[in-house]
Amino acid sequence: MNDMNTPVLALTDISKTFGRRGGAVKAVRGVSLAVGAGEVYGFLGPNGAGKSTTIRMLIGLIAPTTGRVELFGRDLSADPSLLRRVGSLVDGGAFYPFLSGRRNLEVLARTHGGGAERIDALLDEVGLAKDAKRKVKAYSTGMRQRLGVAAALLGDPEIVILDEPVNGLDVAGIQEMRRLIRSLAADHGKTVFLSSHLLSEVQQVCDRVAIIHK
Repeated sequence: MNDMNTPVLALTDISKTFGRRGGAVKAVRGVSLAVGAGEVYGFLGPNGAGKSTTIRMLIGLIAPTTGRVELFGRDLSADPSLLRRVGSLVDGGAFYPFLSGRRNLEVLARTHGGGAERIDALLDEVGLAKDAKRKVKAYSTGMRQRLGVAAALLGDPEIVILDEPVNGLDVAGIQEMRRLIRSLAADHGKTVFLSSHLLSEVQQVCDRVAIIHK
């Protein structure tokens, strides 16, 4: 269990530089923030500001050039197993296009060691129950986004990291996603870290916000 006074997610002066010397690109520079348990925390900034790079460092896909990432009060670099308590949606998720939405979740449940019993409920929760048997290659961008959220929730994580979750959704889908995000915190006690370039979305669903720019 986590101490209630300890942030469940914290970044301390993290930076990321790609390349070397004259060709080096500083994608993220000196970001620090702390997210408490049960919060919906917004990470707001324009496209290209470094949001996705920061999220990749958060979930261990890339290592920070400098700084420290902590989950549940512990250094992620020292204990990568902490990521088992985190679910994420990045770039809409990666799925097998020739398999159905439901079958994709079944494969993920097997490879990640659990969650199969949650598949039907999650498909219903994200509004894909009636399309569960369709192949993902026939899904719209919004439907893939919904499937990505279901995949992020498959392991019943304590922290849910969502990168632009309303991308590709129509107005009704956006409203449903807002309700789902708030429900994750209010009804299920999860912590949500939400990246977006849309101020209106962050205003409507988030408790607190960090702004990243240039």
